Amino acid sequence: MKARQTLQQTTFKDVMVEILHRITEGPWGPGTLLPGEVALAEEFSCSRTTMNRALREVAELGFLDRKRKAGTRVRMAPIRQARFEMPLVRAEVEKTGAPYRYKLVRHEIISAPDWLRSQMKLKIGQKVVHIVCVHLANGDAFQLEDRWINATALPEALEQDFTEVGPNEWLIATVPFSEVSISFRATAADALIVTHLDHKFGEPVFCVERATWWQNAAITLVTLSYRRDYKMTAHY
Repeated sequence: MKARQTLQQTTFKDVMVEILHRITEGPWGPGTLLPGEVALAEEFSCSRTTMNRALREVAELGFLDRKRKAGTRVRMAPIRQARFEMPLVRAEVEKTGAPYRYKLVRHEIISAPDWLRSQMKLKIGQKVVHIVCVHLANGDAFQLEDRWINATALPEALEQDFTEVGPNEWLIATVPFSEVSISFRATAADALIVTHLDHKFGEPVFCVERATWWQNAAITLVTLSYRRDYKMTAHY
């Protein structure tokens, strides 16, 4: 906080902004134990009541886990109450009453191709994990997932084989996100889509492209292609 702000001038919203900045931009990464309320109130030049409210508000946004004896920690994977909720394809399938199944098609660790480096702002030679997999509903292909994971930002991905648990589930359980970009488009079915989604060559396919970031580092870029009768519904 700026030194010129006085005890009376500093509001809980001022404190919230700074706390969120420290969580999303550093230095308070996932799992960080925050100093006590008294110490934070002194550092932020505010009353303990103001600090308590700010921490409570940030916790309600899903970024902090507050426990009376254990203190306040930054969540490993923030609960998104007022922000975008990352979809879990297993839950989407099971919600329809159909049994869910996952099938790994391709798993490789390579240097990021030029187009991906440009899109994810990666350096030359930077390693990425490339996974192609199919999510099935009642035995039929539901979604084709073509995903790239930044191994520099998330080295744990290098140790995963993704044979049993897909990257969608693993990422949601492993890493939080501070920024998401999503685009929707219709694309012509290529060989990969034809093989795994049973579309005809050139047939229009509904696709979702999603990029996820954490603390200014690109985590993953994924293209999700859907079967013919897929319908996306959003509630606001």
